[in-house]
Amino acid sequence: MGRELAAEPEVTHLVNEVGDDRDHIQPGDRVVLIVENDLGFARLLMDTARERGFKGLVTSLGAAALAMTKEYKPDVLTLDIFLPDIDGWRVLERLKNDVATRHIPVVVISTDEARERALNSGALAFVAKPIKTKDTVDRLVDRLRDYLGRRQKSLLVVEPDAARGERIWSCIGGDDVQVTTVADGRGALQMLRERRIDCMILPPAMTDLSPEDFAEEVQREPVIEHVPVLVYGDGDTHDEEGAWKKLAGLFTVRLVQSPERLLDQAAFFLHRNLGGMNEGQRRVLEDLHSSAHVLPGKKVLIVDDDMRNIFALSTVLEDHEMVIVSADNGRDAIEILQEQPDIDIVLMDIMMPEMDGIDTMREIRKIPQLKRLPIIAVTAKP
Repeated sequence: MGRELAAEPEVTHLVNEVGDDRDHIQPGDRVVLIVENDLGFARLLMDTARERGFKGLVTSLGAAALAMTKEYKPDVLTLDIFLPDIDGWRVLERLKNDVATRHIPVVVISTDEARERALNSGALAFVAKPIKTKDTVDRLVDRLRDYLGRRQKSLLVVEPDAARGERIWSCIGGDDVQVTTVADGRGALQMLRERRIDCMILPPAMTDLSPEDFAEEVQREPVIEHVPVLVYGDGDTHDEEGAWKKLAGLFTVRLVQSPERLLDQAAFFLHRNLGGMNEGQRRVLEDLHSSAHVLPGKKVLIVDDDMRNIFALSTVLEDHEMVIVSADNGRDAIEILQEQPDIDIVLMDIMMPEMDGIDTMREIRKIPQLKRLPIIAVTAKP
């Protein structure tokens, strides 16, 4: 089976590489953390940020960025992907998977092929390298200053049912969110033309426009920027999800099917600070993101031809009160899944003899009731 995930490099001393403001930050200062491999460019970003009232922190190391985020609690980050110690994607993942830091807006600055992944991973914005003019840097810092200066983030809800729209507002609303509700797709397009929208909630099927028609209309409007979209359905909306997923080039699209996940994903894309939400909302998110609440009682199937690996994984998962089922080959795993429909997740070894993990997963996906079963591939193969 697999190697263990590498631990983050340990940071014993946070070196001030460019003479940043870490020793001069006062309560109430607006702080930008610049994570950048090119220190010359980092200085340009820092100087531009200082001109606009920010205090600047700079590091070229991903591990130091994580440590500095915890220590200094910056208001915003800029993130280079190509760092000398750990991959920038890992930095972004760590920040966005922690409820204490995921509200911090991150701007990814990298080569253009990283754009879609950055926005899908929760980045506020993306700037493509190489950056040829200072004007691009000025516009970026101005945008960050304006974003942080807005007391409320703007959420657009497309919902023809007034009662359902009210329930969505009750789930998500707060002093830091301005919720606007419209009845159909054309109403949404009008709002997108008239004002800045930070996130949009759509029903699986709109009354007037298909996903394809909606996309065509958006493409005709150069003033409409990239907006995260949450498609909120109450049941199995697999067909509608496929239609909306085709729009990934225009939007970041997520399907959610419960009020709890709707709150979670809206908070994620609106960069809401947990501390600014009401007690009920905080409790929902803390429960969702706490393994102490999620894992007990869940049934996991471990598929691995090496019993030592099954034992090691079982020992860890049993500590979280999970129910363990195991198989040492792909065919037995498929049989178990058909006989035990209450299995919640599968840990699948890829490097197995006869039927390997890839072939096993393909066969599992052919079974209708298992098409959406979560499967995590565990492998030492790069």
